[in-house]
Amino acid sequence: MRELAALVCGVVFGAGLLVSGMTNPAKVLGFLDLAGRWDPTLAFVMGGALAVNAAAWALTRRREAPLFAAAFALPAERRIDRRLLAGAALFGVGWGLVGLCPGPALAGLLRGQLPVYVFVLTLVAGIAAAQLYTRPGRR
Repeated sequence: MRELAALVCGVVFGAGLLVSGMTNPAKVLGFLDLAGRWDPTLAFVMGGALAVNAAAWALTRRREAPLFAAAFALPAERRIDRRLLAGAALFGVGWGLVGLCPGPALAGLLRGQLPVYVFVLTLVAGIAAAQLYTRPGRR
């Protein structure tokens, strides 16, 4: 049941990304172009997503445990460190340069555009490199 719930959530999330235009790098770059021809439509998409998430979180906080797990998987670390800042900076720079982030890129694979495939391949390579660099005993 847990896997089915994850599949349904992933399909709904991906469909939302496709319908909203967040898998289109040109639309995302237009949103990020504050000094040029700014396209504010994705702000409404993000605002709607935040509203839904806030409502869901308010309901979830009242529960002892999630529906399909023994406990909530919340991060134990709460401090902001160099790794978090570096990762956020890399994510932001990549998003600004390419107009894609991981979720929309994976959903965008359905669009059949070569640049999206290249992005996802380099994303996987970057994840593999980060895993090698941050493995235990390496620090």
